Amino acid sequence: MVEQRQPADTKAGRYIFKQGASARSYLCPMFWKSLTRQAIKERVFTALDENRNYDKDIILGIPGTYLDTEQFYRDADFLPDAPYLKTFINNPNHIGCHTLTEEAGEDLFRGTQKLEIELMRLVAEDILRAAPQSTDGYVAPGGTEANIQALWIYRNYFQETFHARQEEIGVLFSEDSHYSFYKGCNLLSLQAIPVAVNREDRQMEAGTLQQRVTEAQRQGVRYFIAVANMSTTMFGSVDEPDRIADVLEAAQVPFQLHVDAAFGGFLFPFTHPDNPLDFQNPRVNSISLDAHKMLMAPYGTGIFLVRKGWMPYAATPEARYVQGSDYTLVGSRNGAQAVSIWMILQTHGPRGWQNRINELMHATEQLCQALDEMDIAYYRNPYMNIVALAAKCVPLSLTQKYRLVPDDFAGSPQWWKIVVMPHTTGKVLRSFVEDLRETAPDEAGREA
Repeated sequence: MVEQRQPADTKAGRYIFKQGASARSYLCPMFWKSLTRQAIKERVFTALDENRNYDKDIILGIPGTYLDTEQFYRDADFLPDAPYLKTFINNPNHIGCHTLTEEAGEDLFRGTQKLEIELMRLVAEDILRAAPQSTDGYVAPGGTEANIQALWIYRNYFQETFHARQEEIGVLFSEDSHYSFYKGCNLLSLQAIPVAVNREDRQMEAGTLQQRVTEAQRQGVRYFIAVANMSTTMFGSVDEPDRIADVLEAAQVPFQLHVDAAFGGFLFPFTHPDNPLDFQNPRVNSISLDAHKMLMAPYGTGIFLVRKGWMPYAATPEARYVQGSDYTLVGSRNGAQAVSIWMILQTHGPRGWQNRINELMHATEQLCQALDEMDIAYYRNPYMNIVALAAKCVPLSLTQKYRLVPDDFAGSPQWWKIVVMPHTTGKVLRSFVEDLRETAPDEAGREA
């Protein structure tokens, strides 16, 4: 498996972000600034002051309260310097989708909801190049729900617009895609249509796509939800959205295109000089991200974004007692999770985050150079920080020592994955490379 070499310019072993449309969007952000720790604290505490407080306000009808006082100390000495923990303990409920209108959601928590609205516009417009005020979105419990939210919206769209039956709606995705799409198809009674990939570049070939679409049509599928990956979980492979859309348009079938950027959403836009998987591509209608991966936010910080006009397909009109109604799978959400993402992005700012990505990509490139020197077979997308090593080249003892992840826990792994993250750079990767150098190829083959 030969890696495509790094296409961006390099200098002194570091990635240089090319000047162009993508680069300019980071140089003039609308919402993304580098703020001091004090400024962040003031913004969050101001938002909390705007929220209604269970301690001070008369709130009789809300089925919620502050966190249990026996376990969560609301007067702890460190809380004045811990805006995220303070928000978590105050327990704001962000039920609903606040980007729809300023009144969406419970008005008791309007202060922190405004931070979530700002966060949605930051990610959509400053990172994913959406036009101003052109998207809706919310912080979900994770990328899995965000992906299922997309399937749910498009299923309802096809049913309401075309009177489609559930068995007539198919979800087209790479066999390398996340299992959440199988889960979503199961929950929503949709037809899963996985597509085989080329083993060399992990891409879905146009001919294979066309064949799967034709087969699905013969089985009664008339409407398609297509998925393009901005990094698959196992390989870091990136799909070509226009290749998928071209095949579906040629087949003259109604379809909508969703991008799963759960892993790559906070990395790929900073390494690819002209990201084809963001909202500048008119064929892309929705995108999911996961802040608890590359952004190192707490778990429960997925993001779902969709173009304006689509969230109403997920409305639950029966939620009459919810102010602003509800448009999400999860319903009640802890507002502290949205605040955590906002804080992280504002701490780094666009330049600081670009520098962090540069460091990870440099470490990934060094790892791949070492693998090349040892003639170790691997797959890596040149814009990503995931390296999948051929199982036959890696001793089982090293996979256990360094906790590499296989492509198949239950069967015989063909690949072992390394993700270059802040905690793995430096001595951890160097130690792995040194151990791998000391292992003879024939020993690796016997153990694997």
